[in-house]
Amino acid sequence: MVHRVCIVAMDQVIAYDLTLAYEVFARLRDDRGKPFYDVRVCAETARVDAGAFGLVVPFGLEILARAHTIIVPGIENPLTMRSKVVLRALQRAYRRGARLASVCSGAFVLAEAGLLDGRRATTHWLGADRLASLYPQVKVDPNVLYVDDGQIVTSAGASAGMDMCLHLVRRDFGQAVAAHAARLAVAPINREGGQAQFIRRDPPRSNGSLAPHLEWVAAHLGKPLTVARMAAQARMSERSFARHFRQQMGVTPMQWLLNARIRRAQELLESSTAYVDQIAEACGFQSTVTFRMSFRRIAGISPGDYRRRFNDARS
Repeated sequence: MVHRVCIVAMDQVIAYDLTLAYEVFARLRDDRGKPFYDVRVCAETARVDAGAFGLVVPFGLEILARAHTIIVPGIENPLTMRSKVVLRALQRAYRRGARLASVCSGAFVLAEAGLLDGRRATTHWLGADRLASLYPQVKVDPNVLYVDDGQIVTSAGASAGMDMCLHLVRRDFGQAVAAHAARLAVAPINREGGQAQFIRRDPPRSNGSLAPHLEWVAAHLGKPLTVARMAAQARMSERSFARHFRQQMGVTPMQWLLNARIRRAQELLESSTAYVDQIAEACGFQSTVTFRMSFRRIAGISPGDYRRRFNDARS
């Protein structure tokens, strides 16, 4: 069954937020050309004011009753009065079990509907304080790209919405399909939800980019890497390497390394029949126990469950 994604357009919708979600999900096809997602844009009224232009929306809110995932894009002024018709439609969809996700200031809409109460959530850093003050029952985290709280997923602004959508693809169809979606969008696949919204970057220098060093690390994931080893390869002191890494990547070197190893493990679980302990060793884990614990913490399920879900070649 094709996964149905409905994107809700409201007056003052941020067009980029709407279109990035549409492009990520709508362009995905399997090897036979069959779409992974059935993507539809809906609204309370047929015409939506998008600021510099208007949208003619083909579907009404009634299609939310059949949606598996509902995307709420940002709106220019999150403090404007939200339509009670839209809020009730979102509430009904949530009670039915649909997954709801917001981009940027779309989190204000979910909060107004009461769907973020008691949950951890995020939004664009410019609106985080206002979201927290207006909805004190929401646990606002302004320092992340997106928050996956199960049935509700929220993201920060612009490119963070892309990261969230790729994350949802990974949840639905696995790492290989998410990587393909990232290639179609010419977007990175390795930005984690916990990464900081602001990533300070040093001015470009001939020896200042970490990109070649990250490629080296990715090619040596099975080796016993340490910060000292990575710093030596980059010809930096450990302290300088750790500082530059945090500035450019938003996470520590070891956090990045762990995530890279789990991503590689996901690829192997999807594409090979190797035993779990062999995959753990190939990805640089010192023990299968440590691998299983780390995999479950990051991927949300066990390696065995992940393989059963995403490996078509499994026996």
